[in-house]
Amino acid sequence: MDGSPAGYYYSAGSGDGAKNWLLFLMGGGWCDNVDDCQSKLNQSFGSSKFMPFTKFSEILSPDRQINPDFYNWNRIFVAYCDQSSFLGDTEFDGQGPKLQFRGSRIFDAVVDDLLAKGMGVGENAILSGISAGGLATILHCDGFRARLPDVGRVKCLSDGGFFFRG
Repeated sequence: MDGSPAGYYYSAGSGDGAKNWLLFLMGGGWCDNVDDCQSKLNQSFGSSKFMPFTKFSEILSPDRQINPDFYNWNRIFVAYCDQSSFLGDTEFDGQGPKLQFRGSRIFDAVVDDLLAKGMGVGENAILSGISAGGLATILHCDGFRARLPDVGRVKCLSDGGFFFRG
């Protein structure tokens, strides 16, 4: 949200997984108001300057014992720093630091970069995410599939992406 460049982690696939892609969107909630958003600017949820180092684990693990289905696929972890489930394309310049919500552009740029790396001619592609990333998975699923017309199978897997506000 601070305007710093977005980023992602990429682990290239190997063997029979080299033409398969798993794109995982990190979660992190939404901010509720301007003050809440501005308070996240000095955290990983608001700036790539604080982007968390990630070891690939669980569904992204390279360990065949832990992750027998996807261990050798192209695995991508997209850091979450826009607080809008990768949907925003606006900015707010009121009192305090300027806020930029560019999640939609970030998502599109990541997909463009992965298409250049060969995702568009893969055998399988999965879009997945957790929490706010899971919600982004639901909301971007159809567009993701549309961008991969030559991929054999494209699936979306949301982990906890539906929220009730109390």
